[in-house]
Amino acid sequence: MAPKITIRKAEGTWSVRAGGAILGETTNALELSEGDHAPVIYFPRADIAMAFLDSSDHSTHCPWKGDASYFSIVTKSRTLENKVWSYETPNPDVARIEGYLAFYTDDTVAVERI
Repeated sequence: MAPKITIRKAEGTWSVRAGGAILGETTNALELSEGDHAPVIYFPRADIAMAFLDSSDHSTHCPWKGDASYFSIVTKSRTLENKVWSYETPNPDVARIEGYLAFYTDDTVAVERI
């Protein structure tokens, strides 16, 4: 059974940081909720400094969202492998996330409402 997926505008201003740099800031983020997973913030690609991201060969498949492609974040001191994903051609039910990027968060990457 497919989990319920909802996508809505993420209210406020959102930023993403890694390696001491701000990778992006937006007032146009989307919040995707899937089943009982924590919501994920998706950033418009146009609001992310793509110079910090390197395309990766890694990919995954979600039966509800489609095929995800990945990017690594290049900081001054290291490369954070496969920390960013995007559904370049998402399934029709989640078409709103096309052109958006999401970030795995941990002690190296922070997504925050500011």
